[in-house]
Amino acid sequence: LPDYLGPHKFDFGMAEDEAQVGRVNGLAWTSVGGELLTIEVAAVKGKGKFITTGSLGDVMKESITAAMTVVRTRADELGIESTRFEETDVHVHLPEGATPKDGPSAGLALTTALVSAFTGIPIRPDIAMTGETSLGGRAMRIGGLKEKLLAAHRGGIKLVFIPQDNVRDLSEIPDNVKEGLEIKAVKSIDEILPLALTSMPEPLVKAPIVKAVDEGKKAARH
Repeated sequence: LPDYLGPHKFDFGMAEDEAQVGRVNGLAWTSVGGELLTIEVAAVKGKGKFITTGSLGDVMKESITAAMTVVRTRADELGIESTRFEETDVHVHLPEGATPKDGPSAGLALTTALVSAFTGIPIRPDIAMTGETSLGGRAMRIGGLKEKLLAAHRGGIKLVFIPQDNVRDLSEIPDNVKEGLEIKAVKSIDEILPLALTSMPEPLVKAPIVKAVDEGKKAARH
């Protein structure tokens, strides 16, 4: 076919073969349909600096800030020492820098990538997700679900996470696409992490609170 029509004009993205730390498949809507949106996060020793690259718009930058807050509020249960945030520089990059990227629907994917980067636990390569996140980690409704699921199907994705509020839109998706994907509707990021990460981090164990005992009163009771 390329011999007659020329090379493909659009690259909609394909899933990687290996799980990687800090790398996740988001899903984007574009004027020519949906596509896989690669999101990369690197966490390196530093002074708490935040770097974003990849022609990101203001709304997406705000999504990154919100995602970081979600991670910080779950630091203990994710096994992340609170001091790590002040001692780590975080770089969020979306490849294909010449292409502008904006919108809030990458919030869940950004949160997942940040957790992976801080814990060092890889993300499954055969999953993708779409959904805005609240500061509490709630999965919020997005648009363009049909195009995004088509992109996931075309890109070799096996499992897609969507917000619970988008379930009503599944009636618009062709049956052959839905049959080729496992579509999991979620209410929060907490439902995504155990399935997206290759393993879950060990929570931090807080030292038990020891109540002071008045030795004089204690001795008087014996």
